[in-house]
Amino acid sequence: MKKILDFLKSFFNLVEIGILLMILANIWVFALTNGRTYTKISKIPPRETALVLGTSPRMRSGLSNPYFTSRMDATALLYHHGKIKKIIVSGEKSPGYDEPLAMKNYLVYQEGVPENIIIEDPKGFKTQTSISNCKKVFEQNNVIIVSQGFHNLRALFYARNNDMNALGFDAHDVLSNQSYYRNQSREFLARVMAVVYYLLGIDSD
Repeated sequence: MKKILDFLKSFFNLVEIGILLMILANIWVFALTNGRTYTKISKIPPRETALVLGTSPRMRSGLSNPYFTSRMDATALLYHHGKIKKIIVSGEKSPGYDEPLAMKNYLVYQEGVPENIIIEDPKGFKTQTSISNCKKVFEQNNVIIVSQGFHNLRALFYARNNDMNALGFDAHDVLSNQSYYRNQSREFLARVMAVVYYLLGIDSD
């Protein structure tokens, strides 16, 4: 019985340590990206390029994805206010599915953004890869990253680790309790993995 109690005590101690380390990893991401995200177009300094992080243009129901449209709205706002000169749309491209093309078409035909300033990155399968491609493939260092606020923090953490002069412009979030808590919990764990990748020197390539 004593061995079982000792085992349970050690187990719960490890769980507590694990939770504490995850909280500390999130605090680190918040601290390093503090003051580098903006919600007002009038406040954000201009940059050469916007990097728009991909998401599906439609939900499983077939309806338009509000996360997608709000990111496109935010990107168009940056362009029409003269905050950027070029746009990289980065997302997943696979047979029958093309996030960068969907983003480009929306910006051109729905938002009035010139087609010739938009660059497609079809290999942005995850956030870390999109950031790495922006720096290494497209040679863009001074960028504004466009996504929802909960996502931008992790993206900026990756950008900082790539020695990029990046800012974040937060697209409007989707006001749904279910999606809010789902996204926050997912990003909590994703930030932990971002810190682990950094500490272990794991690159996205």
